[in-house]
Amino acid sequence: MALLASSALTWPAQAAAVPSPPALAATPPMGFNNWNAFGCDVNETLIKETADVFVSSGLKDAGYQYVNIDDCWSLRERGPDGRLVPDPAKFPNGIKGVADYVHGKGLKLGIYGDAGTKTCAGYPGSLGHEEIDAQTWADWGVDYLKYDNCNNQSDGSQADYIRRYTAMRQALDKTGRPFVYSICEWGTSQPWTWAKGVGHLWRTTGDISDNWASLRSIIRQNAPLAAYAGPGHWNDPDMLEIGNGGMTDTEYRTHMSMWAMMAAPLIIGTDLRKATPQTLAILGNRDLIAIDQDRLGVQGAVVSDGNGLMVLDKPLANGDRAIALYNSTDSLATISVATADTGLRRAGAYRLTDVWTGRASQVRSTISAGVPAHGTVVYRVRPLRDPATVAPAVAVGAELGTVVPGPTGGGTPTSPARDGTPATTPDGSDPTGGGTLTTTVTNRGVGAIREVSVSAGVPDGWTATATTERRRARLATDATLETTWRIGVPADTPAGRYPIDVTAAYEWGPRHRPATTSSQVVAVVVTAPQDGRRHLSTIEPVTSVNATGPVEADQSNGGALENDGNLITIGGKVYPRGLGTTTGSELRYYLGGRCSGLVTDVGIDDEAAGGPVTFTVYADDTAAATSGPVAAGEAPKTLTADLTGAAWLRLVVESATAGVHADWAAPVLACGGVPDDSPILPESRTIFSFESGTEDFTIANPNDGGTVAQSPLFHTEGANGLKVSTPVAGNWFGRRLAAPLDLTGKTMLKFDLKAGEVGTVGEIAVQVGESSSWCQGGLWTWTNPGSSKTITERFEQISCPVGVTLDPSDIRAVWVFLNTGGEVLIDNIRAE
Repeated sequence: MALLASSALTWPAQAAAVPSPPALAATPPMGFNNWNAFGCDVNETLIKETADVFVSSGLKDAGYQYVNIDDCWSLRERGPDGRLVPDPAKFPNGIKGVADYVHGKGLKLGIYGDAGTKTCAGYPGSLGHEEIDAQTWADWGVDYLKYDNCNNQSDGSQADYIRRYTAMRQALDKTGRPFVYSICEWGTSQPWTWAKGVGHLWRTTGDISDNWASLRSIIRQNAPLAAYAGPGHWNDPDMLEIGNGGMTDTEYRTHMSMWAMMAAPLIIGTDLRKATPQTLAILGNRDLIAIDQDRLGVQGAVVSDGNGLMVLDKPLANGDRAIALYNSTDSLATISVATADTGLRRAGAYRLTDVWTGRASQVRSTISAGVPAHGTVVYRVRPLRDPATVAPAVAVGAELGTVVPGPTGGGTPTSPARDGTPATTPDGSDPTGGGTLTTTVTNRGVGAIREVSVSAGVPDGWTATATTERRRARLATDATLETTWRIGVPADTPAGRYPIDVTAAYEWGPRHRPATTSSQVVAVVVTAPQDGRRHLSTIEPVTSVNATGPVEADQSNGGALENDGNLITIGGKVYPRGLGTTTGSELRYYLGGRCSGLVTDVGIDDEAAGGPVTFTVYADDTAAATSGPVAAGEAPKTLTADLTGAAWLRLVVESATAGVHADWAAPVLACGGVPDDSPILPESRTIFSFESGTEDFTIANPNDGGTVAQSPLFHTEGANGLKVSTPVAGNWFGRRLAAPLDLTGKTMLKFDLKAGEVGTVGEIAVQVGESSSWCQGGLWTWTNPGSSKTITERFEQISCPVGVTLDPSDIRAVWVFLNTGGEVLIDNIRAE
């Protein structure tokens, strides 16, 4: 969960923690936690039924043993004896009754606590109550503690984190009951440098989310920490999202693969009662689990990492090595690593077993595979004496530029460039239709393969024509057959992603055994934007290149990670829409001759120094607008570019200074001949702008405190926003509406926020229907001190009580949650 507090508190010195028994968490813990799938909707039935599924599905036999309860399990007040009290409506038999049930299944029970005055959801925390809470959990038969970090009253120092988490370690030890102790402070104080001997595992990152950007970011943060992990002390990149629906099966297999390679705890976070066979197959992969649970207890080390491709090498107790080839890019990629660059001992050949397919192959000196976009291939590798008995490893790769529907598939050509010549594209696509595919077939095995041929399987109605050699009689070790193909695409093909299967057929060994190897490349078909004026940040670019980290939509480029920027701010003006880039960036959009113009502000973000910087808008290869040199601290400049007839739009930022944070602020693209005064899509409906005052904002929980006042210090619409003085534990700020609000057609709620000196969590709730039922989001988005961002909750992410449906046409009240005891500035609460 997200960080919720940090005000100062003086602590006495604590004695060093007694090291935990090495047998406890000797391998990374495996189990379940309800938070990712259920949030606060936890109860006795869920926990018991999950334990049942552990047994019936075979997950228990695969090694999963902890069934863990997260936040919201207790009453909001302690009992008269000072102890935590389980919510009797959720746990009618108490936590001990649930523990007895779980233990009866041969499993173990986990509980949640917090090293602060309140938990992340506002229930009693354990700060100052460590001994009584630890003894209470022990008396109930709890086996595992996840200990969070919200409302922590901290001065932010590492010493304070050590004191708070060591206090609970000592309290657990005092009970005499073995507890696996999970430190959940989100990597804030670099616990990998101090928590060995205090906890058995420690979070290394912020909370995971069920999307690819989050998974990719967490892998990048956790992978370099291999030196700090080992038996009884594990890096924890957070719980598994596998099965929750926000990613593809390929991405979920990467999730499982990389957690196993990083010797990470495997804590399931989906509703196992509804898990699909595909989800259970991923979670129950015994070969991957064996890698994760290997008794040597070594986290895989990064062998290479560049251009979005990573190789990990993990030694195993029996002398094998696990080698992972991880592709974080958006395209199929061939990833290779020399055996000499891994920990494998020298040999004439090596046997590879693919842990996902079970397929065995052999290589001489290079491990290589065509890895799909967002995919990971994991091999278990050992030296091989007789390679003649094992099929050679053959790597099939492919590269495909942008694909444009056109006449090669029966359509009409796209518009030419302004000088009358055919428009060209830097990525190799043909703007008159179709695209160019390049395939490679490489033999990595000992001994030649023969009668090699390659084919490309395209969607119905498409064509694939080889324009160079696609057959070879013999392919020696490390030799490659490269083939170029012309891909034809029908003119009426919708924009989207289309698979093309590339298959190599060949014979191997003295008996000429037939074999095939396949890879799948995804053809990205682009079409021109629809009619209307649109925020460019809502249109996906065809290609995006940035010097530092990703190009960020609707925020500045904060650094190397996704979503690490602030609201775009140029010369003191704050923009909720735009593109955060750095110098050395280029974005390309396909227009197909249908768009008329782009209007945008540009400038160096106020968080940055350096420059000067030049912004240029290109219509095909013609500069349609340029800013000239722009210095740091200057007011934003407005560029207006004529794009009439252009097939492609390019946005380029250049400077002699590398990595300067440069913003395209509020860029709007007009297509289809729309009037200049037509609404900008997606249309936004302001609910509260605070231009007339506080708009009668109040607090939902009067006893928890908090005040509001109009303020000009932060505004993203108009000239004013709202200054909120928050209580440490937080409160909901908003009001009931004079009449029901009809938000039919809208899909989300947003507000803009700038945190004060101590940061804050931001969340959104609404009340709906005649009964004003409370429906609340569950993302609890954290904003760092002094930082700003847009808080967003989609209606589908907002949970209502059982039997209540969120009806966007009948909104009776809107509330936002803020906390930590500091001042927070907000503005423009809106629906989109």
